Amino acid sequence: MENEPICRPLSELSTSESGVIVKVRGHGSFRKRISEMGFVRGKRVTVIKNAPLMDPVEYEIMGYHIALRRSEAEQIEVSAAPEEALNMAANGASAAQVLQTDEIANRFLHESGHTIQVALVGNPNCGKTSLFNLASGSHERVGNYSGVTVEAKEATARHAGYTLRLSDLPGTYSITEYTPEELYVRRHILEQMPDVVINVVDASNLERNLFLTTQLIDMNLKVVIALNMYDELERSGARFDYEALGRMIGIPIVPTVASKGEGIDALFDRVIAVFEDNEPMVRHIHIHYGEEIERSIRALQTLIWQNCDIVARYSSRYLAIKLLEGDRETLSLLDGAANYDEICQTIGRETARLERLYNDSVETVIADARYGFIAGALEETFTPGTGDKNRKATRIDRIMTHRFWGFPIFFLLMWLMFEATFTLGGIPAEWMENGVEWLGQWVSEAMPEGPLRELLVDGVISGVGGVIVFLPNILILFFFISLMEDTGYMARTAFLMDRFMHRIGLHGKSFIPLLMGFGCNVPAIMATRTLESRKDRILTMLILPFMSCSARLPVYVLLISAFFPKGQGLVLMSIYVIGIVVAVLSSLVLKRLLFHRAEAPFVMELPPYRVPTARSVVRHMWNKGSQYLRKMGTVILVASVLIWALGHYPRPKEEQVAALSPSELTEWQAEHSYIGRLGHVVEPAMRPLGFDWKIGVSLLSGLAAKEIVVSTMAVLNRPAEVQAAGGTAGTDEEVWQAEEEALTQDAGEVDRQLVRSLRAQRHMSGTLAGQPVYTPLVAYTMMLFILLYFPCVAAVAAIRKEAGGRWALFSVLYTTGLAWLVSFAVYQIGSRFF
Repeated sequence: MENEPICRPLSELSTSESGVIVKVRGHGSFRKRISEMGFVRGKRVTVIKNAPLMDPVEYEIMGYHIALRRSEAEQIEVSAAPEEALNMAANGASAAQVLQTDEIANRFLHESGHTIQVALVGNPNCGKTSLFNLASGSHERVGNYSGVTVEAKEATARHAGYTLRLSDLPGTYSITEYTPEELYVRRHILEQMPDVVINVVDASNLERNLFLTTQLIDMNLKVVIALNMYDELERSGARFDYEALGRMIGIPIVPTVASKGEGIDALFDRVIAVFEDNEPMVRHIHIHYGEEIERSIRALQTLIWQNCDIVARYSSRYLAIKLLEGDRETLSLLDGAANYDEICQTIGRETARLERLYNDSVETVIADARYGFIAGALEETFTPGTGDKNRKATRIDRIMTHRFWGFPIFFLLMWLMFEATFTLGGIPAEWMENGVEWLGQWVSEAMPEGPLRELLVDGVISGVGGVIVFLPNILILFFFISLMEDTGYMARTAFLMDRFMHRIGLHGKSFIPLLMGFGCNVPAIMATRTLESRKDRILTMLILPFMSCSARLPVYVLLISAFFPKGQGLVLMSIYVIGIVVAVLSSLVLKRLLFHRAEAPFVMELPPYRVPTARSVVRHMWNKGSQYLRKMGTVILVASVLIWALGHYPRPKEEQVAALSPSELTEWQAEHSYIGRLGHVVEPAMRPLGFDWKIGVSLLSGLAAKEIVVSTMAVLNRPAEVQAAGGTAGTDEEVWQAEEEALTQDAGEVDRQLVRSLRAQRHMSGTLAGQPVYTPLVAYTMMLFILLYFPCVAAVAAIRKEAGGRWALFSVLYTTGLAWLVSFAVYQIGSRFF
């Protein structure tokens, strides 16, 4: 049979249609009542009839007729496929067909019943994503600071015959409505209703991590605690009776060490047991918040219980607590309730009574009660170790975050990162460049002359090969970024820079997304969700494109290698520093004009220093390297072929071919091709910057992805075309070799990579107003323009998603206009002196 059964809510079945229950969702008393009535996995349920107003619906199950509201039936998932077999039998289908359909239905029913939706929830930096990666074989980014996971990541794991669909949710300290991550986590839990929640708890910081656990308890969920980093707790000399705490709070606790893969199987065993309702430790408890608050909770619960649709989906106690805390998002869930006005009046009355009684906000009183509950539970089960767990971090921080030495150390590390990008990356880049050259020559010799050979050599190999050679530089850059993140130094940089960030109108926590922007602007833009203020988030997004991402690095490496034989690391660092300066000045201007308001307080966790594992560093490098390679095979390949085609067509007529010399024919092709015409359209805007039409086209191609600038230059500046372009390019090969030898001698001891880069300079030396186009000044100006102009399409899309289309358009216009003005000033002033 082609039509396989599908799983759907019971409420969608039509009259007389039947199905087999595969899953029951919902909360607390609803689940208990439904189960007692026979709505359990594997039982067949049939729709008898609908009420005159289509609600409630009468069902038959286990020989009884039971009426359910549609909102309640929505929480029950069924497989309707077995009915197909009955219908086929009634219609005279063969026994083999009926058996086949039943076999498919049974298999699907088994798979549905053995699929568990699992949500991973925990504080930032608790090892949640490490556990997710290890359990699922996924390759999500792991960092030793908050804000790495900025949206839900999903993967699948298999264990003991079950399929676990894992969702790695953003790290959050609580489930309130203050930050986007908190709202995202809460909405995911309430709307997706995972079968089991794995609450990942940092064993070295129990009191703070268990605060989130108390909120999960109030939500009346099926929870298993992964007591992660348990090895650190044992090394500290502390003693923890986690089994006793699990019995106390009704949640099984499993020690894990996610970085080493320890405890994962035991954790999944408990998840399956909880899912199957075979875990004796599981029970729902009520955290007692004091007689007066409990009285207010009961008053609200009484009103909430009158709304069966709401109680079927949410815990009434959880809703009552959130309403007393003044949670607007929770209040909006009750907007359609018949007694909504009465609920609002009760909230106002009870809140006012409690605040008079406690002389404090209800939210603070409830938070204090949560920590009181945690302290009492740990008093009976936890004995602290004798050693100071923060001693090592304190000693290191005396140097790394010193008020005088902190900044020199930071800038030294940045310089080492950029210098190593060149020196260490140069050797494998040279090997790859030799390989690309050999491949181009081999294809030229193996294929007959014609458009196909030109496409492969000048389009694909030249375009993609011109970018792929920079893969080693990209990997080295991300190696250093990974080290800073995994050791915990990244969070220290935010602490170090907070005062400076405050002076330029930004929150100290903005520094981490900005630093992430050196890797890729897109995840950095998404990481701004860690900022509580929307205005801070938008301002940070607007200046993030000035952080030079790794996609720009191939252009810098090419131009610096060709025109700056000495001090390459310093030249590269100067580009990054200029981007930072422009971001700072932009922040000051935009803050004064558009985002003037009081600063939010700086609150950020400083995680302990940890030695990064080789697995984490290699996985990070491979993840970024694979993204780079995928871009080679998709965006850049398509762009290279497109640019080649635009430069190859239209072809000259036969009489023009006969009348023109080879060099004149090449010049005609460059001028009259589609891309040449486009270049001449934009050239007037580029000319004040010292750019010719080819540079203009290269910059246009970078709108999709900045790496395409290199492949475009490689396609447009082919040797034959450059030799016809004028200037020094008109000399013969002997003159070129003499010039190259002279340049090499002037540069001192240089490697073959630099010689080839100088050859690339020769290939790119046309003329503009009688002067060579490519000079060190023009190269530097071009790097500045690429640094500042139009963010890539993916970054614009990310800004649009996070802040709205209006701010995405503003970012495009602001960055491009600023790039033109800065480049104009640098070229015009520099041309007076050089």
